[in-house]
Amino acid sequence: MKEDIMSREDIDYIVKVFYEKIKNDKELSIFFTKVVPVDWTKHISLMCSFWENILFYTGDYEGNPLITHKKVSEKKETNFAHFKRWLDLFEESVNEKYEGPNAQKMKNHAHAISMVMLKKL
Repeated sequence: MKEDIMSREDIDYIVKVFYEKIKNDKELSIFFTKVVPVDWTKHISLMCSFWENILFYTGDYEGNPLITHKKVSEKKETNFAHFKRWLDLFEESVNEKYEGPNAQKMKNHAHAISMVMLKKL
């Protein structure tokens, strides 16, 4: 049986694995390279804080993902296929090493975020 997500280190692992998949993905990598070039160190740290706040209520994340993604979508339209691919890679990254209530919570929240973004963008 796999372990559940229990720490910032676990989140860090997932986020790094996920973004390595993104960097190598034909459909999604363009958003991070050509549409809005990303400072990966800063972005990964921010995403770790985001997910740590979601799972463990740390209060360490400040930001508005909807506004950020809206700006990206204005430069290059995002659609259902993009969000589906994002979710597939995200779930794959979580499932590679983790299972349990926090792993499920993380995946459920990712689904909720993608649905809100899809509707609002």
